[in-house]
Amino acid sequence: MEEILDFIKENKLIKKGEVIGVGVSGGVDSMCLLHFLNANKEKLDIDVVGIHINHGIREESYDEARFVLEKCKEMGVRVYKFTIDSPKIAKDKKLSVETAAREGRYGVFEALIKKDIVDKIALAHHQSDQAETILMHIFRGAGVAGAKGMEPIRDGIYIRPMLQTSKKDILEYASLNDIEYIEDNSNSDNTYNRNFIRNVIMKEVLKRYPNAVEAINNFSKSVCEDDDYINQNLDLNSLIIDEKSVQLPCSIFKLHSAVYSRLIFKALEAINVKKDIERKHIEMIKDLALNLDNGKRIKLPLDVTVSKEYGFLTFQNVYVEKPTLRKPNKCMTFSVEGFGTVTVKRVKLDAVLENGLYFDYRKVPKDAVWRFREEGDVFEKFGGGTKKLKSYFIDRKVPVRKRDIIPVLASGNEVYVIAGMAISEKVRVENVPTCYCVKVDN
Repeated sequence: MEEILDFIKENKLIKKGEVIGVGVSGGVDSMCLLHFLNANKEKLDIDVVGIHINHGIREESYDEARFVLEKCKEMGVRVYKFTIDSPKIAKDKKLSVETAAREGRYGVFEALIKKDIVDKIALAHHQSDQAETILMHIFRGAGVAGAKGMEPIRDGIYIRPMLQTSKKDILEYASLNDIEYIEDNSNSDNTYNRNFIRNVIMKEVLKRYPNAVEAINNFSKSVCEDDDYINQNLDLNSLIIDEKSVQLPCSIFKLHSAVYSRLIFKALEAINVKKDIERKHIEMIKDLALNLDNGKRIKLPLDVTVSKEYGFLTFQNVYVEKPTLRKPNKCMTFSVEGFGTVTVKRVKLDAVLENGLYFDYRKVPKDAVWRFREEGDVFEKFGGGTKKLKSYFIDRKVPVRKRDIIPVLASGNEVYVIAGMAISEKVRVENVPTCYCVKVDN
């Protein structure tokens, strides 16, 4: 296991003075990782703590927690113990128990990082885990990103010091150092995807191909090298990145699939989406860009929506349902998430406000309110000519995703003011000393 120190150095996994939290289940992998890092803490100049999480799935989980606490005490390692209710998380979020346990586990890790209790989280994934992960990704339909497998370090927080260490070396290390560990009975439950791959698929593969684990890992390294080269040569100027969205021109689909698929992943990464996007989703996005009408949208996993807007695809990581807004027609200030702050104030005609829209409040019906667009709304353009509000937005090339959050001042289906855009001919200011001004601050 001494090669782990070289791996840590080569991949810059640990900095001097850091507190490394080791995820410890009590199994042989995590117990060996904890022992190894603790034995080398002076050499690495780090502090090591254990993190044990009871997922609330099995009765023996409480015995495992006691075992981990006892062994950490024997090693002189400080340990933090947590309990999460994975079945409840699964039920509330409509997830598999396996996925819910993972979400809960990483929630604990992130909390420890945010509270500055630890600087990094060390996970005990090894060569065989990497091979299994790659196969899982391929079976799910993932592309190159999935074939790359797990990274030595993710998000600058999660490190995997044993990623190139074999299971055989780990077992030998446990034997040589008299490391006690416990077997997780759930590891034999093949209803879990990873267990099925490990206990059924890989077991049979290794009978025919004894070096399969190393071969899959070498394949992953080759994929990483090729992917890194292509990514280094991508032109990222086509990405238009906003605070909560990213735009890509539909013209990127004239490029090779190796290019446009990576640009899509870059767009998704920019809105914090780094998983659960598969080849089938890339094809859906391509079909939207090339074959569907302007204004159409598709929904991807993790509440990601992609909308087609005038030659561009817009990616958003949270689909915002149409909000509700009812404000009386008077001087006020109100905010709309994703749009801005709207200020309505009475002004003298000689007090011109930059970017303001002026209208004669005397011409606005008393029952008019600020709201969002509704079916049947119409608008008389400044200078004349009545159009459906939907058609007006289309003419002005307003993206579909933004039309539902633009406040309008309306009575019935008659729109008098479109915040930040236009006023109706019906409320034109003529020969009056004062009027109302509408100003939008983004």
